[in-house]
Amino acid sequence: MARNVADLMWEMLQKAGVKRCYGIVGDALNPVIDALRRNGNVDFVHVRNEEYGVFAAVAEAYFTGNPVAVCGTAGPGVTHLFNGLMDARKEGASVIAIAGDVESKLIDTAALEELNPYKFFDAAALYIGRVVNPEQARAVINTAVTTAVIDRGPTVISLPGDVAASKAPDGMHTVAIPAKAVFRPAETDLEKLAGLINDAKTVAIFGGDGCRDARNEVLTLANKVKAPVGYSFRGKQWLEHDNPYATGMTGLLGYGGTYNAIHGADLLLLLGTDFPFSEFLPNGNVKKVQIDTNPKHLGRRTALDLGLVGDVQATVAAVLPKTREKNDTSFLEKHLAQTREFDELLSHYVEKGPGIKPIRPEYLAATLSALASDDAMFFADTGTACIWMARHIKGGANRRLFGSFSWASMANAVPNAFGAQLAFPGRQTIALCGDGGFTMLALGDLPTLVQRKARVVHIILNNESLDFVNIEQQEAGFVPFGVNFKNPNFARVAEAMGAKGIRLEEPGDVKDALTEALAYKDGPVVVDAVVDPYALSLPSHVPFHTAEGYTLSLAKQVLAGRFDDVIKTIERNVRLV
Repeated sequence: MARNVADLMWEMLQKAGVKRCYGIVGDALNPVIDALRRNGNVDFVHVRNEEYGVFAAVAEAYFTGNPVAVCGTAGPGVTHLFNGLMDARKEGASVIAIAGDVESKLIDTAALEELNPYKFFDAAALYIGRVVNPEQARAVINTAVTTAVIDRGPTVISLPGDVAASKAPDGMHTVAIPAKAVFRPAETDLEKLAGLINDAKTVAIFGGDGCRDARNEVLTLANKVKAPVGYSFRGKQWLEHDNPYATGMTGLLGYGGTYNAIHGADLLLLLGTDFPFSEFLPNGNVKKVQIDTNPKHLGRRTALDLGLVGDVQATVAAVLPKTREKNDTSFLEKHLAQTREFDELLSHYVEKGPGIKPIRPEYLAATLSALASDDAMFFADTGTACIWMARHIKGGANRRLFGSFSWASMANAVPNAFGAQLAFPGRQTIALCGDGGFTMLALGDLPTLVQRKARVVHIILNNESLDFVNIEQQEAGFVPFGVNFKNPNFARVAEAMGAKGIRLEEPGDVKDALTEALAYKDGPVVVDAVVDPYALSLPSHVPFHTAEGYTLSLAKQVLAGRFDDVIKTIERNVRLV
């Protein structure tokens, strides 16, 4: 049988490092899937929802650094890919989507399931190629692969079935992927940076995902200039653990002394972060320098005194010899003390957790963190799961923390954990799930995990509410509405699907239940944890408009006859204020 375009595509993808393709087959994809079968070197992971597959691919690509393929058939199958590809773009994951397309003779005739890939994927993809002639194939596939890998984001290959089945052109068809480029600002800009650091009496550092490979350099700089080190959620896993200068996070998930440190310093260094919540960043008297590989990130969240395009590791390493050591530790010690004080506040419902029912989510998360292995991988659904992971799941040199931090999609945690488990088989992969997110997407693909015997530990925060939305509504001054629902017993549902189920209602059972779940080796386990629906988190800094809105909401709830809810909220969170 002559090699066809689909054969050529899988050869090129395999040589570029693709080991897996997540998706659902369909008529427009049949030639593509048949070629995948013949190739035999790329694992096809059949999922029940294409969106689930892309979220799995995002985590795999992010943590392995290798490109990962996903696929969906023409029209409806393709549209299910979109949300996950948006997440790949925001999180910087090299995902290559194989989009089934109508036969080339039907393009632009409003055929059944026809979709214009250029228009549809424009917001999500870094590159979109539509192969309508076999002679295009090598160039389109090459561009899709190199763009995904070098620019760390999603690309799309739209492939009509008849073109996929056509004879492949002759010639050499490999993808030459260069090693990661390392670049730093020009020498004149490094001198400006060194001058700002040396002239500042106090310096604070706030780092993001761009510090992924720069931990040693950042901590060396912090030590030299006696700077407190705060971090975004995406920077937590790289900068929190074993860091004597760590002061926590800022924002509504924030904890510790970071907010005051970055607002009180003479100079703030924003390292590899595109932190989107501008109201928590300083303006006015604080000078600011931002370093990022993406020039579009510079200055778009807050005004800068100096913006530098460059790799954080290379840039900080280059400026260190030019930086004079500071001896005054009072600024650093002040904000480390604030961080310790806030830690004591956070620990109240952890220490008292065994005696408080319903189960406090703080206690659940802190116990999970203590029991999990040193190289566990944690994934959080968007919502209150992010709060508890940010505050109570402790990082480590080999621990990993991930979520839809920049896109904030619901229901990402379990598919993320699934992708990580396939990439790192046997390693503890733990999904902190909201009950809304679990029922939205994870529940439907639980049989996929059972079939694969994937060791994913689901921890469902069962409070029968879209709890984060509930909090957001109150912060905005609204009476919560449309956020409550009724859940089944998820442990029984899991057992019916072939997974292990554990129902957790008593706080005294938390440690034993989590120990049992983490030790289970025969496939997925679902821990249905009934947690306190009134549990709140208090950020280290509360903006006035947030406090004003929350106070207004409580007043409105009293007037609406929901006084009992207000009293319960106050009673169950009194030790946070």
